[in-house]
Amino acid sequence: MAGMRGDDRQPDAMFSYVSAEQRVPRDHPLRAIRALVDDVLRDMSREFDGLYARVGRPSIPPERLLRAQLLQIFYSIRSEALLMEQLDYNLLFRWFVGMDMDEPIWDPTVFSKNRDRLLTQEVARSFFRRVVARAQGLMSDEHFTVDGTLIEAWASQKSFQRKEGDTDGDGSDFRGQKRKNDTHASKTDPDARLYRKSNGAESRLAYLGHLLIENRHGLIADAMATTADGSAEREAGLLMLHAQWQRAPGRRRTVGADKAYDVREFIDLTRELGITPHVAQNLARPGGSAIDSRTTRHVGYAMSQHARPRIEPAFGWLKTIAWIRKVKLRGLANVDWLFVFASAAFNLIRLPKLLQPA
Repeated sequence: MAGMRGDDRQPDAMFSYVSAEQRVPRDHPLRAIRALVDDVLRDMSREFDGLYARVGRPSIPPERLLRAQLLQIFYSIRSEALLMEQLDYNLLFRWFVGMDMDEPIWDPTVFSKNRDRLLTQEVARSFFRRVVARAQGLMSDEHFTVDGTLIEAWASQKSFQRKEGDTDGDGSDFRGQKRKNDTHASKTDPDARLYRKSNGAESRLAYLGHLLIENRHGLIADAMATTADGSAEREAGLLMLHAQWQRAPGRRRTVGADKAYDVREFIDLTRELGITPHVAQNLARPGGSAIDSRTTRHVGYAMSQHARPRIEPAFGWLKTIAWIRKVKLRGLANVDWLFVFASAAFNLIRLPKLLQPA
């Protein structure tokens, strides 16, 4: 007599009439993100049409490629093979990408090749710009913070060999050798540069990632990756600030930054754009700080310095969740699209809560 005990018979039904749409809870966080992503992708439809030939074998839909790439970033999935494995049995992932319940998944190599053909710097930046446009009402257009971070390249120290002349052997022992970017280059990733973030830190083959955030909610207003050198942070900062200036040339703005930006050229060029540089003073710098009491005496300077740490959660999320700490792509163009696309993903994670009515 079974009584109240349920029957543990193994299911053998071949069909189900419950769709993935019904399986995903109405309050699941991915629902709001999916709505935002679909809105952005509809705007990009004509752009996608120009990227594909009108005749030939149909490829993976670009909308599905981008949704799948977002899932890989959101859930820190370390490889395309694991992403395809998840898509095979994870109903939530299938629903987000837009796949039918019984639709076969893609081969990881096919997915990677299709994604690499689609996701160029231009497409990633177009996607990012459209995400930012949907957040415009939440973002400050006056007060910003700029900073950069080290991105480890997918190349080993052994690959850093002489450009000309004799090689350094197998690269396993380079004690006492002078290894500089002028004379050496990585054989596996020529765009990577030997760089150290601070005095006393070890030199690594790396790129630099740069963010410009607005100070109201800490959303990313602009992003880019560059080769790693001592002036790249300031040059990238000026490029991103110039882009903000182009949107509204007459508007007064402020930008907070750390001591690395306390350089006369950066300060002067920022002021030429009509942007007040609220840069932390580097009093140990030869010749003294380029920021004087005419700037530091105002309450806005202290407010910008107080808001400056809001950029750290963005860097932290990108480096830990989005796997930007050490990229698995080679070449500046690939690192740049990944960094920009991941920055759009960061904004997408934040936007649903910010858009909720108070």
